[in-house]
Amino acid sequence: MGHRRNAAGFTLIELMIVVAIIAILSAIAIPQYKDYVIRTQASEGLMVAAGAKAAVWEYKHNTGTFPPSNASAGLPRAVSIGGKYVSSVELQTSGTIKISYDRGDSNTALKGQTMSLSPIDNGGSIGWTCRSTLNHRFLPSSCRTS
Repeated sequence: MGHRRNAAGFTLIELMIVVAIIAILSAIAIPQYKDYVIRTQASEGLMVAAGAKAAVWEYKHNTGTFPPSNASAGLPRAVSIGGKYVSSVELQTSGTIKISYDRGDSNTALKGQTMSLSPIDNGGSIGWTCRSTLNHRFLPSSCRTS
């Protein structure tokens, strides 16, 4: 009678299959996570700009026009408004809010990039359109048009 060996553990093929599956999953997950981190940093701009949006609305409500600058809207200098990743928030002509990302902690994909929020008078409310020099995949969801 021949001896029967009981196989214990995994065969080399089974281990290779598991390694291949892990490699495929990480090849997909790591770039997605990096994009998510950059998108989170970019979305800070919308939070930091919330005060400027309120100032634009108040100025428009009181004067009937959009403010041309931070000073006219009662906001501090552009470089005084920022966050961990946002380096400045500047009101430009027609009430457009320009958000710049140039902080040391900003991802390299954000450095030197801007996002602009332009007001649209809806007669009693203000809507906002978003434009950016950022790669589309890094834009916060509220700024994506497609």
